[in-house]
Amino acid sequence: MSPAGILFYIALIIIVVILFSTAVTIKQGTVGVITVFGKYRRIIHPGLNFKIPIIEQLYSRISIQNRSVELEFQAVTIDQANVYFKAMLLYSVFDQSEEMIKNVAFKFVDERNLMQALVRTVEGSIRAFVATKRQSDVLVLRRDIVEHVKEQIDQILESWGYHLQDLQLNDITFDEAIMKSMSQVVASNNLKAAAENEGQALLITKTKAAEAEGNAIKIAAEAERQASQLRGQGVALFREEVAKGMTMAAKEMSQANMDTSVILFTMWTEAIKHFSENSKGNVIFLDGSPDSMQHTMKEMMSLNLLHPDQVKK
Repeated sequence: MSPAGILFYIALIIIVVILFSTAVTIKQGTVGVITVFGKYRRIIHPGLNFKIPIIEQLYSRISIQNRSVELEFQAVTIDQANVYFKAMLLYSVFDQSEEMIKNVAFKFVDERNLMQALVRTVEGSIRAFVATKRQSDVLVLRRDIVEHVKEQIDQILESWGYHLQDLQLNDITFDEAIMKSMSQVVASNNLKAAAENEGQALLITKTKAAEAEGNAIKIAAEAERQASQLRGQGVALFREEVAKGMTMAAKEMSQANMDTSVILFTMWTEAIKHFSENSKGNVIFLDGSPDSMQHTMKEMMSLNLLHPDQVKK
């Protein structure tokens, strides 16, 4: 091959290399940063892009997608209790503006330095917050810790070109001795609550039983009162009917010119008969002497004379 042919092929290869070096492919979710002799020139977007060979260089590819990192660190409360955190940090580039991409590209030497600064900033913010709280309050302040971190580092991250999207505290633990004591406190509080609930239930049961007993006594007393009233009315009606019967009998006997004292004598003998038939004893003692009989008859006659108007009727 002649020297001219060799030079032609060399020139062709150089031209092909230069043409290929002008084409730059940027993946979706990524932005390219172009520099000229080490100085920022422009950004290129996803797809096929072209640059000036040799003069322009692709400095870096900046991901604009969400990125996450897991954290594990320790903090100390104001009462000197060790708290162990496991967290997940979600962040991304603040926006795709040229100034923001330029800031992201040149703020840190490399990705490792960015991650180190980001992690240490978040850990420092949480440690500063926990250092002002008591061990017993940390567990219930999970949301407050997250809000405190976002408030503290959002402005810092924005100056780096990033935005903190979410911080999740997945696990918060203490030393074994503290965890055991906390479990005992919870168990004792549960026992106390159970005892209080049982006492309240017993008090309610006793109160309801007393109310029921009081109501039963009131009902029984009212029933007894009504029964006594009815018994009294029954006795009164009985006496009224007896009086009416005696009046009618006395009136008939008076019309027949008979002594009305016989009615009292009959009632007396009927009473003695009733005693003998219904009493549980075997012997009834009566004074059967003539004087006693005469005395009894006089008393009956005197009772009859107490109501002369009824006899005349």
